[in-house]
Amino acid sequence: MADDTPGIEIGRSRRRTEDARLLTGGGCYIDDMVVDGMVHAFILRSPHAHAHLRAIAARAAAACPGVLAVLTRDEQDADGIGPLPPAERANEHTGEPFHFIPHPPLATDRVRYVGQPVALVVARTAAEARDAAEKIDIDYEPLPAVTTAEDALAEDAVQLGPEMPRNVVLEYETGDVAAADRAFAAATHVTHLELLNHRVVTSPMEMRGAIGVYDPDTDRYTLHVSSQSLHAGRDNVAAALGIGKDRLRYVAPDVGGGFGSKNFSYVEHMLTLWAARRVARPVKWINDRSAGFVSDHQARDHQASASLALDAEGNFLALRIRSWANVGAYLAGSTGRVQLGQYMALPTTLYRVPALHLVIGAVATNTVPIGVTRGPGFAETVNIMERLIDRAACEMKRDRGDLRRRNLVPPEAMPYTGPTGTPVDSGDFPANLDRALAHARGFAERKHASAARGFLRGIGFACHIKATGGMPLTTGTQSIGQGHETTFRQIVSGLLGVPFDRIGYRAGDTDAISKGGGHGSSRATYMGGTAIFLASEKIVAKGKRVAARALEAAEADIEFAEGRFTVIGTDRSLDLLTVAQVARETGFRGEDGEPGLDTPQEFLRKAMTYPNGCHVAEVEIDPETGAVTVDSYAAVDDYGAVINPMVAQGQVHGAIAQGIGQALLEHAVYEPGSGQLLSGSFMDYALPRADDLPSFDVTFQGVRCTTNPLGVKGCGEAGAIAGYPAVANAIADALAPLDTNAFDGPATPERVWRLIHGR
Repeated sequence: MADDTPGIEIGRSRRRTEDARLLTGGGCYIDDMVVDGMVHAFILRSPHAHAHLRAIAARAAAACPGVLAVLTRDEQDADGIGPLPPAERANEHTGEPFHFIPHPPLATDRVRYVGQPVALVVARTAAEARDAAEKIDIDYEPLPAVTTAEDALAEDAVQLGPEMPRNVVLEYETGDVAAADRAFAAATHVTHLELLNHRVVTSPMEMRGAIGVYDPDTDRYTLHVSSQSLHAGRDNVAAALGIGKDRLRYVAPDVGGGFGSKNFSYVEHMLTLWAARRVARPVKWINDRSAGFVSDHQARDHQASASLALDAEGNFLALRIRSWANVGAYLAGSTGRVQLGQYMALPTTLYRVPALHLVIGAVATNTVPIGVTRGPGFAETVNIMERLIDRAACEMKRDRGDLRRRNLVPPEAMPYTGPTGTPVDSGDFPANLDRALAHARGFAERKHASAARGFLRGIGFACHIKATGGMPLTTGTQSIGQGHETTFRQIVSGLLGVPFDRIGYRAGDTDAISKGGGHGSSRATYMGGTAIFLASEKIVAKGKRVAARALEAAEADIEFAEGRFTVIGTDRSLDLLTVAQVARETGFRGEDGEPGLDTPQEFLRKAMTYPNGCHVAEVEIDPETGAVTVDSYAAVDDYGAVINPMVAQGQVHGAIAQGIGQALLEHAVYEPGSGQLLSGSFMDYALPRADDLPSFDVTFQGVRCTTNPLGVKGCGEAGAIAGYPAVANAIADALAPLDTNAFDGPATPERVWRLIHGR
């Protein structure tokens, strides 16, 4: 249990401060905001996945009541509005440019996915804008569409554009091919699997939205936006608008979830700002849920052909993976970094594998562009390794836990460098596995009881790891529900001894905080917390100089503890806030030139953190209906030092729900040929609800991280990484007597029933 003594904040399970405001209606989201003179925008989207855009007739729409502007490719070209650049444009290892089609804000010659923006209408009200959009007449010439990586790579595949030969965005090979070949040739056993980590819709509670403002007097733009990463978004959109980033301000109010879909820039951000300049009024745009299904960045959609070589004792000898990611119609966000950085960072995850041969690639299709969701890259690699290990154990008739334990990197090997050069600083992987496996006790009796009722029961494990830290630079991180208003204040209180209730929290404004990398990749506590730690050290050093003068003592005789500067050996002291007031009143400036004790801090990370752990899922299956019930779920996770265990538990619970959701329910399904999203609403796309989930048993077994002074590791993504393979392995275990082990897509009742009955 965390120490709950008043004044001890780091490690304390304090209730989230922001919840009282949010639960009593005190939150402010984009759709709540009203700006003087504000008008509204509606975006008309393509109903076709692939088509030539032959003509657009917008005159009737422009004549509708309340309409201020109708913007199409013609106005876009006339105003010199350029395409939205991707965050990454070249292979970080070779410098080779990616192949990609420039992403115009409004479609020009072709539309390439259902939902691509074609026209924008600005009117006095949202209803008037929507009504006028129905008057726009567009002449499309439909073309065949490709929706899967396999189809896109076929010799006779439809080509999305000349910029991408064979529809390939990137392809990269790494590892020691000769060593892998030798290991496979010498192996006693080789396990092979074909796996699809299927596509999901990220589904944040709050839809995307923005309010664009243009000030002609200063020639400056402001975008109020529901976003996870303000600074990178500002820079990308400024480049596309052809302006310096100093002329664009991004501001985020409360953000109602993101899960990765709000990490990167969207063409709607550009369109809203451009429209505001065009009509000389603030322009508000709010996406609706139906449009979100075909315009918010989707995630996963990663197929792999994987093989694991083992010797007679069950030692891993080599791993081969050939994989393709379907990135959708345009290169959005940091798709290249996910494939070439995060996916290949730890392809062997937590295990010792002497030889590796990895071929990774990405192709474009006529589907919604892929972004990220919790655990991008690492969720794919963990799924591959954990599914391979279970399959190998089944084929070799070995205990699944023992096979893992034999091959896990031991704690005495830390720091450990993986086969692709990624250094892991800390962790006790076997201890996590052993504690997690304790939840399997009594499984044989439970399995027997299920069988007596005519049900199948299985248990599955998944050991996970992820690099967290994101971009090397961050000071400007903002909250989208993680509890930063509470945890960041706890860090400040714990380091400086300032009462929790006297600490303010402000975020989400690029004018207030000049640099930042958002909060994606579970970076906020590591990066922002370390910046706070470093700033606190400087504040104390400055404070000692000021206190020494105020207390008429030598600086060397001043000590700082529990929020007070004290002359050693005396009862003469001043608290930090009093010293700060004295510093300001006397005109004190530190070596950094800042007034008083004010201390900006930039932190450039040199290493990542590596949260890890082991999750165990137990399922029961009704063979008559194929319905799968997750009967229990336990997680043993290493997040290093935990600032607020209660907040961390909440993050873990949410991530597990997403992992189980992908395993059992969620699937973005496209119709072959037409490219229509068949699961385009919550009538057809199933999110997990309370009765789909068991109570979670979450245990923290932290080993302090050595790459930051707080000792923290990111905690927001592990459940989404481990949940899918843990549940999938449990289902495979339950179905093992029926000689069916692998399946693609979520384990829906129909799919499981067909596996059981051979249909």
